[in-house]
Amino acid sequence: MWKMEKQPGALNRNPHSLNTWKAQELYYLRMQRTKEKMDHEKTEENLYQNKRRLKVCVATCNRADYSKLAPIMFGLKSHPEEFELEVVVLGSHLIDDYGNTFRMIEQDDFDIGSKLHTIVRGEDEAAMVESVGLALVKLPDVLQRLSPDILIVHGDRFDALALATAAALMNIRILHLEGGEVSGTIDDSIRHAISKLAHYHACCTRMAEQHLIAMCEDHSRILLAGCPSYDKLLSTYHRDDYMDIIKSWLGDKVKENDYIVALQHPVTTDIQHSIKIYGLMLDALISFNKRTLILFPNIDAGSKEMVRVMRKKGIEQHPNFRAVKHIPFEQFIQLLSHAGCMIGNSSCGVREAGAFGTPVINLGTRQTGRETGENVLHVRDADTHNKIYHALELQFGKRYPGSKIYGDGNAVPRILKFLSSIDLDEPLQKTFCFPPVKDTISQDIDHILETQSALAVDLGGTNLRVAIVCMQGNIVKKYTEPNPKTFEDRMHLILKMCKDAVQDAVRLNCRILGVGISTGGRVNPQEGIVLHSTKLIQEWSSVDLRTPISDALGLPVWVDNDGNCAALAERKFGHGRGVDNFVTVITGTGIGGGIIHNSELVHGSTFCAAELGHIKVSLDGPECSCGSQGCIEAFASGMALQREAKRLHDEELLKMDGMDVKLAEPITAAHLISAARKGNSKANAVLHKASLALGVGIVNILHIVNPSLVILSGVLASYYQAPVQQVMLERALFSAQSIKVVKSDLEEPALLGAASMVLDYATRRTY
Repeated sequence: MWKMEKQPGALNRNPHSLNTWKAQELYYLRMQRTKEKMDHEKTEENLYQNKRRLKVCVATCNRADYSKLAPIMFGLKSHPEEFELEVVVLGSHLIDDYGNTFRMIEQDDFDIGSKLHTIVRGEDEAAMVESVGLALVKLPDVLQRLSPDILIVHGDRFDALALATAAALMNIRILHLEGGEVSGTIDDSIRHAISKLAHYHACCTRMAEQHLIAMCEDHSRILLAGCPSYDKLLSTYHRDDYMDIIKSWLGDKVKENDYIVALQHPVTTDIQHSIKIYGLMLDALISFNKRTLILFPNIDAGSKEMVRVMRKKGIEQHPNFRAVKHIPFEQFIQLLSHAGCMIGNSSCGVREAGAFGTPVINLGTRQTGRETGENVLHVRDADTHNKIYHALELQFGKRYPGSKIYGDGNAVPRILKFLSSIDLDEPLQKTFCFPPVKDTISQDIDHILETQSALAVDLGGTNLRVAIVCMQGNIVKKYTEPNPKTFEDRMHLILKMCKDAVQDAVRLNCRILGVGISTGGRVNPQEGIVLHSTKLIQEWSSVDLRTPISDALGLPVWVDNDGNCAALAERKFGHGRGVDNFVTVITGTGIGGGIIHNSELVHGSTFCAAELGHIKVSLDGPECSCGSQGCIEAFASGMALQREAKRLHDEELLKMDGMDVKLAEPITAAHLISAARKGNSKANAVLHKASLALGVGIVNILHIVNPSLVILSGVLASYYQAPVQQVMLERALFSAQSIKVVKSDLEEPALLGAASMVLDYATRRTY
């Protein structure tokens, strides 16, 4: 062999040896590749075996939440390689009066790891609190023993709040189902409290998702999954044996779409009223005379009294009724989907029933705020038997299009995928996504001793004014600039003046609480929008003042028109303090005002209440700036008097002895008043007509709103006070003749009124 290797060409001379060598080489190459593949598969198998399953604890408290949790539990159980399921049962599941519904969990072949008796009987507010306390005493031992990676909690029940509290304090991650929804009553508070404790969220609707984001929850930890119960109900409600199920609960004579399902729970924030509604519902159902399947209420405070009402009316013995404590969810789906109507206040009426288009009558406030399909008729003020009976007449037997607001039947796969993506190595401490805010002053003695103040803005036809106004109504500093003619220049100047004032406020030790804006024209104060402006302020219609100023300054902003602001100023700082009903009339360039009725400012349905200057006092008077004729403003405003003064001056009928009218000096209302005081009969006639027009307009106001005081404000107030009082004595009804007319003592009513919007809110007064 050694000789062959030493002799070149020996192998070449033997082709059989060459083939043998190549075959051996290929054999060893295949063996090496097979070994590498086996090693790779073994490595993958080891990695798979070493990957720890996610230990998920599902806690269920009652029959309702189990219908939502069961599909998830089945999903977890079907993936044993990924999830380890633990089940904890507590609450009304374990109470005989509520059907011992833990048995249906066992019938579904789930191993219950722990059963906790946590309900303190009593069915009142105190019993609910004691039940939460008892659950908090018992849960730590169970959670410590099970040591789950994540706890799944559903909804808004008080038992669920105890679960979330215990898990959060024990550093166990929480997945909350159906957070972000709005339904009314105490349930909202509990639901949102659980959301704040939870680390992850699986919500049902887009609106609920937006609510969670608005609550500063981390968007990356929110899953828009849909309702898990829809996975089951959408796939199983088309059953061939549905009539057998319906007849097993309601008797052989019952027909499809010819029976009612009733389910009403107590409202814990108004127990007595909800008991009253329950009694009225039962009366209406008895009168309606249809076969009715009625379920017992849940275990909330007030349920015992509701059961007493049901038994007092003999519902359990009534031939038209079948009263039951529990129905398995699969059968309840069939009963609900083929019912002629559902009535009550259960969430399944506004959620699950919508999937089938079953007509629903929702009674009272328990589901106020829930998203609903067109199948739901709300009777929120269900205060009479007839009202509920009429709702039954309207809804019974109808069919509506199915709605998938709450799910499309694929929630469970989404939730399982979401659970698989959870990184147990990421920090347990949850973070909140707060919106950006400006840096605040640290809490030191200077901050505590700051003067609470408002930034007031007055947009007049000539000038733009900004002031820092303190709580007592003192103007700390005022800024005045000519009002620009264009929108862009005006907004730029407002922001500049406000920013300068905010900077000065720090130096002046004033804490600015917000911005109040007084402007001419019609204003929507709810949105902070100038709807229509006066002719004196150009390019000032359909202007959103609140948003740009609030964004630029980081402060809340209130907007109202100058007449309303004058009334607010009087209410807080002037003659209107302590007066429940009064009217303020501005007598300046134009005529405006505001009405305070029962201590509240009257805006009107389209925000044009108290347009006092445009009350008509003549059918064919002079033309007004509003385009009409005979308005008070056309007779008595500063512009109207100036117009008449110019007319008299042009006719050389104005000047009197002793009057000094310079050639270049513009003629104003002041010249007219001066001429009248010096005995000018023409000027006196104009002013008498103006006073009469204003007085008649105010008499009309007295006869409509009957205030106890009239406050005249503006540059012409001192002149008009006595004549207006005289017109009231001559022309008002006897009961209104004693109402006083006073002149405002406030020098800056527009600025003070703008400030009062901020200051009243800061001191929690209603505006």
